[in-house]
Amino acid sequence: MAKKIKVTQIRSVIGRPNDQKLTIQALGLGRINKTVEKTATPQVEGMIRKVSHLVTVTEG
Repeated sequence: MAKKIKVTQIRSVIGRPNDQKLTIQALGLGRINKTVEKTATPQVEGMIRKVSHLVTVTEG
């Protein structure tokens, strides 16, 4: 079964470059403390790495 991860936005995108804003949006986030559950694919992991300073990641 595919590994699931929970991604939570912890910092605002105000004043961030547009590509980081779009990456947050593509992850399904947009508000501080919003959490989404994603399948841990290489594409999603790369998106998380790009905005790692704005989000936290937990297993499950």
